[in-house]
Amino acid sequence: MKTNKTKLIYFSPTRTTARIVEEIAKGMDPDSVDHIDLTRPMSATRDFGDGMDSIAIVGVPVYGGRVPALAVTRLQRLKANGMPVIPVVVYGNRAFEDALVEVRDLLQQNGFITVAAGAFIGEHSFSSESLPIADGRPDDKDLKIAFSFGKGIQRKLSDMDETGTLPTIAVPGDTPYKNWDPPSGAPRTREEDCTLCATCVDLCPAGAITVDDTVVTDSSKCILCCACIKGCPEQSRWIDVEKINQISQWLHENCADRKEPEIYL
Repeated sequence: MKTNKTKLIYFSPTRTTARIVEEIAKGMDPDSVDHIDLTRPMSATRDFGDGMDSIAIVGVPVYGGRVPALAVTRLQRLKANGMPVIPVVVYGNRAFEDALVEVRDLLQQNGFITVAAGAFIGEHSFSSESLPIADGRPDDKDLKIAFSFGKGIQRKLSDMDETGTLPTIAVPGDTPYKNWDPPSGAPRTREEDCTLCATCVDLCPAGAITVDDTVVTDSSKCILCCACIKGCPEQSRWIDVEKINQISQWLHENCADRKEPEIYL
């Protein structure tokens, strides 16, 4: 089976997940690549129909061992009828727990067939200069593994009997999925440094930020992806919530040993 078209579908506030799925696609060397960025709000369902000349690579970050609720909502709007898919999760060097099986289940419930899967490491959203957590990941080594993974996927599909059925694979994770109670809070703005450029508004996947005379963040909508912090051109965004500071300190101290990507072919 030769897949001529690749659909890159990702929820990636800080673009670490996007970098991974883009590199996997390069390794597959498709004739065309269609980017479907779920990071910004979707208003309509995307129905890919049969699409048997295509393959989808779907990437999401891991929050607390689960798929972020906002990403779940957007993934549920993807529909297919037998299209092969590669679910990919990207986590901050702690553990991906039930996220990979969760995204696989979401996709299979909507008509996709999982033919491969991967778990990669990206810089944690809480990582900072003072408390680095998987700083700089994915790095060159990660991207080489992603590229090689893509080549392996294409070999697997090319070796299939044209009349055979798509092989499915098992991925790690438990059902029912683990309970996760996300911390609450939101980044703040140093008004003396802020130029009201509204970059943070454009970066926020949850629509939690508005800019008028000042920057206002709705903490009830914020998902703590920290895209506004990492992308602020003036470095005027920061977070100072006791619970998040405690989590950051723990991750920095206990998740420093390098973990490597895991692939399932």
